[in-house]
Amino acid sequence: MGLTASCAWILGHVLLQLQRRSAASLGGCVGRILGEKMPVIVRMLQQAVCQVLQGTACRCQKAALPGRFLGPSPRPIPTDANFHSASFPETDQPRILITGGLGQLGVGLANTLRKRFGKDNVILSDIRKPSDHIFHSGPFIYSDILDYKNLRETVVNHRITWLFHYSALLSAVGEANVSLARAINITGLHNILDVATEHNLRLFVPSTIGAFGPTSPRNPTPDLCTQRPRTIYGVSKVHAELMGEYYYYRYGLDFRCLRYPGIISADSQPGGGTTDYAVQIFHDAVKNGKFECNLKPSTRLPMMYIDDCLRATLEVMEAPAESLSMRTYNVNAMSFSPEELAQEVLKHVPEFQVTYNVDSVRQAIADSWPMNFDDSNARKDWGWKHDFDLPELVTTMLNFHGFDTRVAQAN
Repeated sequence: MGLTASCAWILGHVLLQLQRRSAASLGGCVGRILGEKMPVIVRMLQQAVCQVLQGTACRCQKAALPGRFLGPSPRPIPTDANFHSASFPETDQPRILITGGLGQLGVGLANTLRKRFGKDNVILSDIRKPSDHIFHSGPFIYSDILDYKNLRETVVNHRITWLFHYSALLSAVGEANVSLARAINITGLHNILDVATEHNLRLFVPSTIGAFGPTSPRNPTPDLCTQRPRTIYGVSKVHAELMGEYYYYRYGLDFRCLRYPGIISADSQPGGGTTDYAVQIFHDAVKNGKFECNLKPSTRLPMMYIDDCLRATLEVMEAPAESLSMRTYNVNAMSFSPEELAQEVLKHVPEFQVTYNVDSVRQAIADSWPMNFDDSNARKDWGWKHDFDLPELVTTMLNFHGFDTRVAQAN
């Protein structure tokens, strides 16, 4: 109960008691004094109560959310809990939390969102220590998604309204440590869903091409089809898609999800994913002039440059709810193989050498994934359109790493 409401209740209670009791029942001198002054005291209390209530009416109203029990959680929300969520005008900027913020996408997403909503409205979080540059570029906090109490305190203390959940172990790393992947990708997700529902957040959880399996249609892969992934990463992402959709229908959670293709970014190191060869190739081309690929030359996978990925994420989060016909969408930009990517790099770096040393685990994962995404629903529902194709991607990546593609093209 807020301070204003508490004062009003106390004054009202005192007034009621004074009206119920007679001055004589209080006895002695106090009784005689109150008997004489009772009308004055009552009037004063009535005026005080009216002033308090009028002050309350001028302030932003608070809507009480009913307590929820969200299934077999180790931290069930009590049915008699009294949660309050401030109702902000639509013109106010969202207060944003990004979990797993030091991964491949978190820092770039924070920069994009800070340009759109202001630096102080976007909080980056992780369990690792950030670099000086990241720490001084905007708000950063420690947040462990496996610590439900810490996560809940973060949302409350920072008045979070949008949450981007990027904490996850990727495909190849997850296969090497299944128990840790299960804890982070599944248990952590449950904490995020419960906190987001409790505090009425708009929640974004990324999914992936890894959410499909060998029995899925591969070229193209539609939004709705058989999935059946064969990795703990893929299984956890299907779980996230279905749980998010369930919470949307069951509790009204504003859950939004995009299935990312392989994401290629210039300003981050590869994070252990099967498609990360398409990032590493540019580091090695500029640094060493040669690259060893762990996939077969003909392995075709859908890909996207990070700028398109971040823009798609922001666009789906800002899309009007009535324009979304589903909770999870495919998004795509291009599709290529290691051989095709290497040929495009050779146009700029003629001395570049590529060899192949196939990793059987990564190859098996790639062979079970889509070759191309059908993202027609995203383009129809909320106007998705990519900017980067393969030539633009290669030029941008090489320029970022200090290779002058204009000189290479002239030569």
